Order: sequence, then structure tokens, then C-alpha cells
Amino acid sequence: MKLIIQIPCYNEEETLAVTIAELPKQINGIDEIKYLIINDGSDDRTVEVAQEAGVHHIVSFKANRGLACAFSAGIDACVRLGADIIVNTDADNQYCGEDIEKLVRPILDGKADIVVGERPIEDTEHFSKMKKKMQKFGSLVVRIASGTSIPDAPSGFRAYSREAALKLNVINNYTYTLETIIQAGHNRIPMTSVSIRTNPELRKSRLFKSMTSYMKKSAVVIVKSFMMYKPLRFFTIAGGVVSAVGLGFVIRWLILYFTGYGDGNIQSLVLSAMLIMIGVQLIIAGLQADIIAANRKILEDVQYRVRKIDCSMNKDVDGWHDENEVNES
Repeated sequence: MKLIIQIPCYNEEETLAVTIAELPKQINGIDEIKYLIINDGSDDRTVEVAQEAGVHHIVSFKANRGLACAFSAGIDACVRLGADIIVNTDADNQYCGEDIEKLVRPILDGKADIVVGERPIEDTEHFSKMKKKMQKFGSLVVRIASGTSIPDAPSGFRAYSREAALKLNVINNYTYTLETIIQAGHNRIPMTSVSIRTNPELRKSRLFKSMTSYMKKSAVVIVKSFMMYKPLRFFTIAGGVVSAVGLGFVIRWLILYFTGYGDGNIQSLVLSAMLIMIGVQLIIAGLQADIIAANRKILEDVQYRVRKIDCSMNKDVDGWHDENEVNES
């Protein structure tokens, strides 16, 4: 059983050595543990620090491409390197390295294919009250959209089985955390969470400049993911709401008409007709999107089989991607 711990990095020379030092060297049930970093276009000594700390594999981008892309590149490299389990953690040492054993245990026991670390958000001192509320609200929305029970959706401390990793697809360029949960819920991949610990803050988060920015971008990711994986429900709800508003204007006009005031409110009928037409169009769009989603599901199954064959035939990352530099330390 081979475990690869991957760490997306962007200018992490100050914190990376601390993070790597706390990673486990052995875990019961794991025969081999390797470390891999994804250097997301860093212009500091991130790569040198990683090599000095004993990192086994390094995937390097020539320019910064964002967390979602770095995560996906790491997952792809890990499966090509023959990983049976992949753990993703942050380079700022936010998560306690010792808890990786807790994270992989449900996979080793055959109880899940994806495990998400649940942070003690209420007890995390460097989280503001607003951030704590938004984390909980965001996780609630993701649970509804995905049909899962993951309590801490934004957590990046995760473990994936090889099978789950081969099925992952990250479409957005912002973050992988929310989309992958919605995707896993849609594809009914066994998923659970475990309580984990966090370390004191070493640096401020670089994922978002402000809470408002984070909320906007996260909302876009959730809505796009919901539209992609559950289009019929999304467009039916939207169309139903718009049509209901239009029907409300019709009822209003009828009431006014039968009470003798309908002559001067023809605009209500025009508006209601427009709203009902828009609502019907949204529902039709949902039906069309549902057919497209079915075709996408077929393509995902084909992609999974191709990935599985490709990775089993070539368990190395040499030539993995023309734009990426891949080194082994």
C-alpha cells in the first residue's frame, strides 16, 4: 500500500520545511510513504527548501496557475506514480501532520474512498466570527447541493483512494474543495469526514483577499457545480420560481378585473406572460442540460477507463505534461 502526500505550493519557502517535518514517516497498514509538492510558479526558494527537506517528487509550473490547477496536477502525478492513497495538505502547516493517520484510516478499512478533515472551526482563534459563520453556511449549502453530510466543505485536508482520484475532474480555476464534494456526491463516491486538529497560523491565507471576495467566488463555484451536476433540478427550480411570480401577476389582474379595476392594469398581463414564458424556457433548458449531463457522465466513464489503463501501463511522470517540469529528488 503506497501513500503519497501532496502539497500545492506558491512561494512557501518560509513554512514548507515546518510542514514537511511534521508529516508522518510511517503508518500502520501503509508500506511506503512519499512526499510530492506542486510548485505553482514560485519565484522564491520553495523548490530548494523542498529538496533539502527530502521531498521525493516535485511537479513544477513555469507560471502561477492557481490552487485548483495545482491540485489536479498533483492528483494526476500521484496516480501515475502508483499511489494507492493520496493525501492533500496545505504548505502553511495549517493542518496537524499526525492526523494524516486518522485521515487515511477509513480508506484502509474499506469504509470510504474520500475522507475530509473536519477542522475545529469554533476553536480556531485566527478565524474571525464572520469567517466562522461563512464557513458553516458554505458547508451547509454544499451539503444541500451535493446530498452529502460533510461538515467542513472548504477543508483542504483530504485523503483519496486511487479509484476516487481517477474519477476526479476539477473544472473551475479557483478552488477544488467545493466542486469535488458536489461531484463526488453526484457520482455517489463513498465519502466521510474525521475530526482533525489545526496548528497556529503561520501566515495569512492567500486564497482570497477579503471575506466578500471569498464569498462571491465560492458562490459562483457552488452554483456552477450545481448547474453542471444537477441541471434539471436547478433549472426546474429557477423556472418554477419565475413562473410562479408570473402566475402571481395573473391572479392579481384577475382580482382587479372582477372587482372593476382591471382595465388600467394590462401591463400586469404583459409582465406575467413574459415571466411565464421565461420560466417555461428555463425548464426546457433544464431538460436539455440534463441530456448533456447524461452524455458528460458517459464521457467521464470513458475518461476514467482511459486514465486507469494509462496509469497502469506507465507508472511514472516523465513527460507527464509538456508545460510542466517534473523532477524526482
